[in-house]
Amino acid sequence: MLYTLRVNALKPAEPPESSTSRCETDMLLSISLAVYNERATLKEVVARIQATQILHEIIIVDDGSTDGTDAVVDELSRLPGIQTVRHARNRGKGAALRTAFARATGNVVIVQDADLEYDPAQYAALIAPITSGEADVVYGSRFLPDSDASISFTTLWANRVITGFFNVVTRQRLTDVETCYKAFRRETLALVLPLLVEDRFGIEIELAARLAKIPGVRVVERPIRYRARSKREGKKIRWTDGVRALWCVVRYR
Repeated sequence: MLYTLRVNALKPAEPPESSTSRCETDMLLSISLAVYNERATLKEVVARIQATQILHEIIIVDDGSTDGTDAVVDELSRLPGIQTVRHARNRGKGAALRTAFARATGNVVIVQDADLEYDPAQYAALIAPITSGEADVVYGSRFLPDSDASISFTTLWANRVITGFFNVVTRQRLTDVETCYKAFRRETLALVLPLLVEDRFGIEIELAARLAKIPGVRVVERPIRYRARSKREGKKIRWTDGVRALWCVVRYR
């Protein structure tokens, strides 16, 4: 069962023209898109990215898909502004993101999942603290006031436990350390990229922990919309990944 967490629902997304005006006109956004068996949703995600009207490049890393996603990736590779890379075998989200990060050339790098849980229409609001000079890293939180998230009860409490433990150990004040939506100044991401080693979902904790160790890095959170999918619909994270996340907090503190 999904529970909707809604303190004050976000306002409807502004039309693309407004999104463009809110971003620096000479700014390039690099979208790191890790893909594993997402044949049904990948095209729609890319279409939504393109609809933002923000100057961007898309780096798609097919992490050894076996469901025909590779054919979709091949088709998308013919479009302008899209780079594609294929891992010969499935290595995990962390490995795919490292591959994408290394190829990013934009001023700002953002992480995007290949399902439809996170909507690219939120990019402008998410990267605004970076383009305005307020922040070096922005986390899109599902648990802030004004966030609008439909999420399972189990996932909700697992995230609260993991985030709470992370905050205690690292002395941070995040509300959603496990969120997909993260935006970085490329120069900031470059400081931690050579250190990253997590291959699976532990990358979420590792990134946050390594950033927390860099003096002067400004991290802020912004509310986002989120619509969880079920295991039947293709959700891949499992309870063992939650245990791994707690272990990663200790390892990278």
